[in-house]
Amino acid sequence: MTLVLVKRAVVASDNDVVALTFADPGGAALPAWQPGCHLDLHLPSGRRRQYSLCGDPQDRSGYRIAVRKIPTGGGGSLEMHALAEGDTVTVRGPRNGFPFIPHSRVLYLAGGIGITPILPMVRAAQRLGTDWHFVYCGRSIDTIPFLDEIWQWDPARVTIRLDDEHGIPTAADLLRHAPRGGAVYVCGPPPMIETVRHGFAETGTKNLYFERFSAAPVVDGTAFEIELARTGEVVPVAADETVLQALVKVRPDTAYSCKQGFCGTCKVGVLAGTPEHRDNRLTDDERQSSMLACVSRSATPRLVLDV
Repeated sequence: MTLVLVKRAVVASDNDVVALTFADPGGAALPAWQPGCHLDLHLPSGRRRQYSLCGDPQDRSGYRIAVRKIPTGGGGSLEMHALAEGDTVTVRGPRNGFPFIPHSRVLYLAGGIGITPILPMVRAAQRLGTDWHFVYCGRSIDTIPFLDEIWQWDPARVTIRLDDEHGIPTAADLLRHAPRGGAVYVCGPPPMIETVRHGFAETGTKNLYFERFSAAPVVDGTAFEIELARTGEVVPVAADETVLQALVKVRPDTAYSCKQGFCGTCKVGVLAGTPEHRDNRLTDDERQSSMLACVSRSATPRLVLDV
């Protein structure tokens, strides 16, 4: 669907994060969504990027996302920051790869721009009467977006932890408020996710839910090639690279979303070769003829993909 940008606001003191609110050009109510949902945005350059919705699910007049500018990234954030009110974008979704599941006691953890899916989760927890605590980590106070909104919550339930004051947080720092028998939700950079995962077992908390904003590193990878059957093009895949990363270099419009092997967006047909499946989504039947490019690899020197 096509949406129009109706509001652009800087939401961090360092000016590197903008909140963008999109609406239906005719003013119609947008499809309903739940905390944890994201949009796939098709950018003018042909790139596709995924952004978590960070507004209020009860407000269907607009979809709000937030984008941190990364000058050394793939260019998508710069395109998003260049959008002006009145510009239109094509989107797909909302879709949910990080679902909000109600629990009576919850610890929410966010690192940097990882606040975006957590914001609507905390709002939902408040409405449900959940016993919650929120820990927000960032490099410094000026890099943290949405502070004004966060301080409108119960201050006794909010912990702001800054690297420039306290150093990199340990598992004990992050999980100090983890509720026994409850749940932990975390979204942030990979080192933060891994720190929480390694320390989680000692908390007595029953459920851990997490979303990365970048792909997990490839473990025990070996180099191989992929052949794109529709063009005959052969693309190398390095030992520390995913099939998806290699594909995007030559096909910028390749569809993907979670980059963790659970949403299925990057599913691609395999015509020859033997995939090494590393996902938890595909059925045994599906694995006979397809793979998820974001995590799975090859057990043979070459895979021929239906691309």
